[in-house]
Amino acid sequence: MSYETVKLKKYLDIIEEYEADAAITPGMLIELNSDEEVKAHATAGGNVLPMFALEDELQGHGLEDQFAAGDMVQCWIPNRGEVVYAILADGQNVAIGDFLESNGAGYLQAHSPDVDSWESGSKQEAGSVTVYGNQIVGVALEAKDLSGSSGEEDSSGVLGYNKRIKVRIV
Repeated sequence: MSYETVKLKKYLDIIEEYEADAAITPGMLIELNSDEEVKAHATAGGNVLPMFALEDELQGHGLEDQFAAGDMVQCWIPNRGEVVYAILADGQNVAIGDFLESNGAGYLQAHSPDVDSWESGSKQEAGSVTVYGNQIVGVALEAKDLSGSSGEEDSSGVLGYNKRIKVRIV
């Protein structure tokens, strides 16, 4: 089923408006930069405050209408339990119930937990492991297999080979 909005289920309606730093597609996972502008979330698997660009319905625009740099963007900050029509990155294969995180380009990917390679009892070598405590955005509410999508489907349109997916915020 196809939806016409990013907000599929909402209990609270926390919406902020910011200027776009670069092109943004409704449904993208976005973040605030130091200039108080929004851009695609840029850290793959990194900490995230779930915030998504909404379609510009006040101007009659839909999910396929991108924002250009300098445009004002309605930004939804969903809460736990709310459902977002987000964008799954090309190449991903997720099942219902899989956790999702940022792919570093404003889209979502399957969550890859941090694993340290040290065995118990061994001496730690010099170096560090970065552990992100807030990297999971949500859980997939539908299965999507985009692992073989490149070249097999029509890539025209604003999403290219990426596809929309229903996600419950955790």
